[in-house]
Amino acid sequence: MADMQAWLERLEQEGDLKIIDVPCDVNLEMAHVAYVEVKKEPSKVLLFKRPVNREKGIEYDMPVVMNMFANFEVTEKIFGRHPDAIAQEIEELLHMKPPQGLMEKLSLIPKLFALKNVFPKRLKQRGLCQQIIKTASQVDLDELPILKTWSEDGGPFITMGQVYTRSLDGTMQNLGMYRLQQYDNNHLGMHWQIHKDASHFFDQYRDAGEMMPVSIAIGGDPLYIWCGQAPLPHGVFEMLLYGFVRNEPAKLVKSITNDIWIPEDVDIVIEGVVDPTKFEIEGPFGDHTGYYTLKEPYPVMEVTAITMRKNPVYQATVVGKPPLEDKYMGWGTERIFLPLLKTTAPDLIDYHMPENGVFHNLILAQMETHYKGHAKQFMHAFWGVGQMSFVKHAIFVGKDAPKLTDYEEITEHILNRLDPKNILITEGIVDALDHSSPETLVGGKLGLDCTGEEVLHGVEEALDDAKLLEMMQTIDKNVVALKQYFTYTKTPICVIAYKKERSVQELFDAIESLQSHIKLLVVVDAERNDIENPYMLVWRVTNNIDALRDVRKAPFIMLDATDKNELDGYEREWPGDVLCDPKVLEDLKARGLIDIDEAFVKKFYL
Repeated sequence: MADMQAWLERLEQEGDLKIIDVPCDVNLEMAHVAYVEVKKEPSKVLLFKRPVNREKGIEYDMPVVMNMFANFEVTEKIFGRHPDAIAQEIEELLHMKPPQGLMEKLSLIPKLFALKNVFPKRLKQRGLCQQIIKTASQVDLDELPILKTWSEDGGPFITMGQVYTRSLDGTMQNLGMYRLQQYDNNHLGMHWQIHKDASHFFDQYRDAGEMMPVSIAIGGDPLYIWCGQAPLPHGVFEMLLYGFVRNEPAKLVKSITNDIWIPEDVDIVIEGVVDPTKFEIEGPFGDHTGYYTLKEPYPVMEVTAITMRKNPVYQATVVGKPPLEDKYMGWGTERIFLPLLKTTAPDLIDYHMPENGVFHNLILAQMETHYKGHAKQFMHAFWGVGQMSFVKHAIFVGKDAPKLTDYEEITEHILNRLDPKNILITEGIVDALDHSSPETLVGGKLGLDCTGEEVLHGVEEALDDAKLLEMMQTIDKNVVALKQYFTYTKTPICVIAYKKERSVQELFDAIESLQSHIKLLVVVDAERNDIENPYMLVWRVTNNIDALRDVRKAPFIMLDATDKNELDGYEREWPGDVLCDPKVLEDLKARGLIDIDEAFVKKFYL
């Protein structure tokens, strides 16, 4: 077990840490620096030595670490080995058979002995995280360098909080990673979404009319925060996963003012209670989808104590448009949980969730098919498995497909096998952060079965971009730009930028006559999109479409990835993109804290 201070020392020695020892503001500046840094390769972990809040006139006495999961190599160091090695250990345990003979029995002993380290150890004494204790009137959240990351955020948010909760009867404990909005010096907004374990526990306390205890830890071993976002089954305490990965038990101590147990070596603990009858508006917040999540009522935590170790380090992250450090956290999750996913879907060979599909919006899966309709059966299985049920778009390929992370090759493979007859559109639950569906929590699902042979025919009469754009503009002058991708495949992708003055569905009706020239059309808004930037187009399209409303399969495949409004009969509020403050970027450049040019800004839609 290594605490935050030990990690930072190691990272500095190994050249993975970038120290910023000039004053940097918790309002926008630090988040902008981290947001830029993590988009570079290889990015580094950032340590801000002198955080300030100029608006409140505060100079904080604790540093802030950001981008802890800075790249693949640092993430592997946090795990202690490659995630595939951890996955192999899990697979061996899942397939463990009764030993035959003395030697097999003896060989099992180390594995069985190691399993005892899975279970957390409760300590009787106080932990390092309780060297300093402040309760009652001493509590002041302004002592912590809590960041405001985006201009339109509803306030400062704790973004790397380990939220520890327990069931009403005390039999289950949960570690989740939820954002927390600071309202004042002793109240936080609890953004646990309806599908999460903490929300289920909250329902129990609400129904019983009892106050709910909560403890929020910050810092400590970086593996804690990864465990908090791991997709474990309901009721499984995430500290069990910590013990398995570390091969040593998590050491827990009891909170000072409630009965929640937290790791003894974290840097800061915020303890409190949630009144199930009290809600406050939380948000907006620039979220990991790259969009703002809108204002909604959420429970409120009243802080009863803040404890910390001597010389604590505050940990934070910034979320927004990809790539960000959740790319590397997600990579670890993806690899480690493959064996567990195979227990439900045994014909699964591999899967991958590209970060520009913001994970729950797009999954690529490789499987071994044995009969007609097997892939469609697989889709339904995926959409019924834990957090996989939030996946909006799933593309399935066969065992002969290229590596799923070879994007050029796998895209070519898919486009050569894309057939409208093998597109499944259905309905299911969607993530609470999804904005594209007509109603919250439920929306369209899209599944592509590309496990078969190549389709026989491509485009009947291929045209170059200029000629096809000219034909489009004779139909609708608001088509302002056009680019085709993968024109050498059976299903080229045609992307158009559209100045939307009518429903795109009406545009689809008008351009059906172009069916001999197009097999797959994608429409995006002319404003805020660059059709020469495929990485960000994937981000935009997977965010913006609801398959039930925005996908048309005949006479050719058409996708409406524009922002929705009253023209589309969309009645919800469509959120805005998260965007960096141009003045803040220019000031940071002038101070030498970031080094970017206009091409960088355009590449990542900053």
